[in-house]
Amino acid sequence: MKIVSYNVNGIRAALKKGFIEWLKTVNPDVLCLQEIKANEDQLDLSIFEDAGYKYNYWYSAQKKGYSGVAILSKIKPNHVEYGTGIDYMDFEGRNLRADFDDVSVMSMYLPSGTNIDRLEFKLKYMADFHIYANELRKTHPNLVILGDYNICHEAIDIHNPKGLKNTSGFLPVEREWIGNFMDSGFIDSFRFFNKEPDNYTWWSYRANARNNNKGWRLDYALASAPLESRLKRSVILAEAKHSDHCPILLELA
Repeated sequence: MKIVSYNVNGIRAALKKGFIEWLKTVNPDVLCLQEIKANEDQLDLSIFEDAGYKYNYWYSAQKKGYSGVAILSKIKPNHVEYGTGIDYMDFEGRNLRADFDDVSVMSMYLPSGTNIDRLEFKLKYMADFHIYANELRKTHPNLVILGDYNICHEAIDIHNPKGLKNTSGFLPVEREWIGNFMDSGFIDSFRFFNKEPDNYTWWSYRANARNNNKGWRLDYALASAPLESRLKRSVILAEAKHSDHCPILLELA
């Protein structure tokens, strides 16, 4: 199974930048999207179906033009779970899961902490989501949680670790959380294969950051420990430029 995750920063904007042509070229079995910023009724779903994604599921925020996640699949899932059942998370459309025969795939968009109120919201979300994920793995042990975590784990994952150490996305408390999350039974699939620096998935639109590769690795494909033997490939698709993020790809045997 080939799975791609992509924070598109607005699916309608991405479609105007050649997103469908790119999707046909990469041709994943399952596509997880974050920050779709659209409701299902605002989209022409035939575009995705014509590209081979007959099964597509959209989970939007209640606030229009904000947040939201989606899963598009060539394979019919056995079950699709909208949200976590935790009301304040589900209000913003941040979690969507598709269960297949031998693996469950979640598209997740973790909040950013751009101000003190949102940082407190993010920290609460992180704590509650970790509890939720631990429970979920009891019934869905083969679980992959892909998406924009809005956190850089290690200094290697950000272009200026010293200068940005007090910035949300690289705060000690955030880094500690994602480290603990991984240690509880999830594999950072990209770092499983690639230990090299200068691999990022998000760049500011300011100061020519992307051309200078002044980036952050905010997007992850975290696979539960039982899937370790099935990890074939995990890469960053930095050539795709429909968003301020780029997609990531995970291939399972």
